[in-house]
Amino acid sequence: MNNTLHPFVEVRRRLHRIPELGFAEFKTQKFILEFLSRLPPDRLEVKTWRTGVLAKVKGTRPRRILAWRTDIDGLPIEEETGLDFASEHPGHMHACGHDLHMAIALGILHHFVEHPVPDDLLFLFQPAEEGPGGALPMLQSEEFQSWKPDQIFGLHIGPEYPVGTIATRPGILFANTSELYIDLIGVSGHASLPHRSNDMVIAASQLAMQLQTIISRNLDPLDAAILTLGKVTIGTKQNIIPGQARLEGTIRTLSMDSMEKIKNRIRALVHGIETGFACEARIDWGANYCQVENEESLTREFMDWAGREGKVQVVECREAMAGEDFGYFLREIPGFMFWLGVDSPHGLHHPALLPDEGAIPAAIDLMARYLTWKADR
Repeated sequence: MNNTLHPFVEVRRRLHRIPELGFAEFKTQKFILEFLSRLPPDRLEVKTWRTGVLAKVKGTRPRRILAWRTDIDGLPIEEETGLDFASEHPGHMHACGHDLHMAIALGILHHFVEHPVPDDLLFLFQPAEEGPGGALPMLQSEEFQSWKPDQIFGLHIGPEYPVGTIATRPGILFANTSELYIDLIGVSGHASLPHRSNDMVIAASQLAMQLQTIISRNLDPLDAAILTLGKVTIGTKQNIIPGQARLEGTIRTLSMDSMEKIKNRIRALVHGIETGFACEARIDWGANYCQVENEESLTREFMDWAGREGKVQVVECREAMAGEDFGYFLREIPGFMFWLGVDSPHGLHHPALLPDEGAIPAAIDLMARYLTWKADR
């Protein structure tokens, strides 16, 4: 590896090699703990929670705790970047930028171990953001509650923004999300004897079309929402009538009220399929994330500061239909999240995501100066 690399770019590359899925981030946790063990211990306290890590940098005159949260898990994606530091775990990749998130968090933490500020600073290395969701159980944990912060902040890489740009907004930044799994159970049989079977191809096809009417016909057209079916699994062979079907999808809304309306309508349509096709149906909502809602005054304060002293271009962006379980922290603790420009030709969750690593030292510098300013106020 090139020894002239910025040290936290090198950290990112080492983490990029070892992506792991939610609550299985064992190598990642070990890497973080080993990094922390090499820092001066007099101002640093460390706890673990499942595969996550909590690290507190003690302030010189603590009045409150300011927190920085990063996510640590990867995705079940086969990497196609061609990088010489590509994933060493087949079928797994840091395709959502959590390797950059961790490197930035470690860089900020390292700065404050060497340059303490009056307030305590808490760094959360949270597992399972991509699923099944680590924020809510970490929030509820004894380890977190014993160090519960007064304010909390975080970032997410934004491939569409250039390096040197941050984007955020007061209020809702990311949507409410829910997974959707529907199983239909009929009776399988030989293709030549359809009257002795109960064909779930027909039932699933009808349901898929009906589900696509919910957004266009059951919600206010000015209320943004998405219902996408990304996977339908039916059948095994061309001459077998399948007795089971599975539809998998996602729901995204900008209000909890709309989420409940959509779910209620799904329940009604699925019940109609059960009745109309004399089959059994089951619904599983999977992982559900609440909206990421930035606290207005803190967000505006940060945007004003960053535009004035942050050496970055500040963009007030629109809401995104992306999901992020950081919203659970923001339900209880004032704070905000922002997009960090990384200028990648490919988007999030793409197997060839190539973020510009120049964003790493830029983000460390930005947040080290902001948190210093914040802690001195």
